[in-house]
Amino acid sequence: MRNLVPSWIRVPVVFFIIFGAVEFFIDSGEKPAFIEYPAVLLFLLLVLLILIAIEAIIGALENVMLHKLDEEAKARFLAEKEKTFEFTWLKETYNKLLGQKPIEEEGEIILDHNYDGIKELDNNLPPWWLYAFYASIVFAAVYLVRYHIFEGPTQIDELQTELAQAKIEIEEYKKTAVDLVDENTVVVLTNPDDLKTGQSIFETNCVACHMADGGGGIGPNLTDKHWILGGGIKNVFRTISEGGRSGKGMIPWKAQLKPSQIAKVASYVLTFEGTTPANPKAPEGDIWVDENAPAEDIPTEAMEIKTDSVINVVN
Repeated sequence: MRNLVPSWIRVPVVFFIIFGAVEFFIDSGEKPAFIEYPAVLLFLLLVLLILIAIEAIIGALENVMLHKLDEEAKARFLAEKEKTFEFTWLKETYNKLLGQKPIEEEGEIILDHNYDGIKELDNNLPPWWLYAFYASIVFAAVYLVRYHIFEGPTQIDELQTELAQAKIEIEEYKKTAVDLVDENTVVVLTNPDDLKTGQSIFETNCVACHMADGGGGIGPNLTDKHWILGGGIKNVFRTISEGGRSGKGMIPWKAQLKPSQIAKVASYVLTFEGTTPANPKAPEGDIWVDENAPAEDIPTEAMEIKTDSVINVVN
């Protein structure tokens, strides 16, 4: 067999078989075993050096043997070796794996009975089939030891590990995927660049109804503390995205603007509160109070309204 397979094929094949066995039996998590454990890397390097040394020694012995052969024997040996690179061994191996007898030798395996002149050969099972059967037995034994005796990770364990890693990756992705923001996750943006972008969007799409200074026209005044559909970043984001009151009010902008753009313009709209527009429109809606805001930040008139509501409920 050695004369049929050149060394530059033998060494890598044997090495990677050993490498695969090491990776299979050593649980090193997500990293390869030779990276996680330096001792494994040293072992693999030692195996590779041993394989190369063996090939070198055998090659040297062949050279010594060649010197002892006569010219005719040496020529035959070299001719056989040259066939290696023609891969004629593949055909020979194929025939051996089939295990068939030549036609001229089939008389040795013909059975005595026949059916209307049709005779049957007593062929053995093909070697390739037997080798595959034996390999399945070896695989079953290795599997039994690996997963039932040493309790290796099952497919359920691997699935749970992958799901946990996927959740981590999703959360990391959400941190940078700005267009995944919605009314539940939006926060007030304070970065000057974000507010400048929000201002540009507002001046392009909103001034016709709200005026450039937010004082209101067709649309409500954005500078006071009164809100028709609720104040705060979440309510303003939802109102811009989904539109105003049915039948009247602002159109939904979610088809024209990305979620990140809505978040920026909503943050810019909130900067109008407390400013003094040139021609402010009369307040509309109710004073909005953030339930999570500290008491000192709640306007006095809003606190009075809230107190009156509590008293009415009690009475």
